[in-house]
Amino acid sequence: MRRVNEEVELEKGVVTKYRRHVNGGGFVSPKARVDQSAEVASTAYVEQGALISREAFVGAGSWVDRDAMIGSHAFIGANVHVGAGAIIGDRVRIGSHCRIGSNARVVAGQHLERDIVVPDGGFVGPDGPHDTRYVKAA
Repeated sequence: MRRVNEEVELEKGVVTKYRRHVNGGGFVSPKARVDQSAEVASTAYVEQGALISREAFVGAGSWVDRDAMIGSHAFIGANVHVGAGAIIGDRVRIGSHCRIGSNARVVAGQHLERDIVVPDGGFVGPDGPHDTRYVKAA
């Protein structure tokens, strides 16, 4: 398989290069780490410093922001934004159209239904959200 690169102008005159991931064809920054067993859908983006662990799935139109971490066997649905520095634990399932804020944390095994917003710095654990609230999108 040949290597496919894409250039995107993020700011006026600033071009960022992405490579296509071998499993799913999603756009991955050369400064991100994505396990080969993970699947990144062809219209998903993974930004620099992000880490996608083994057998994780990132759905169509989703965006994993800078320095975010996605655990093994995690499922990220379609059109999800995982904010900068967010940590998504192993075996987490995040439904479509969710927004996970910057530096938010969703611990291992949690399931978020679709259209959920976890605010910046939010924490979702075994007993539900802690320290801050998360809300169903309007």
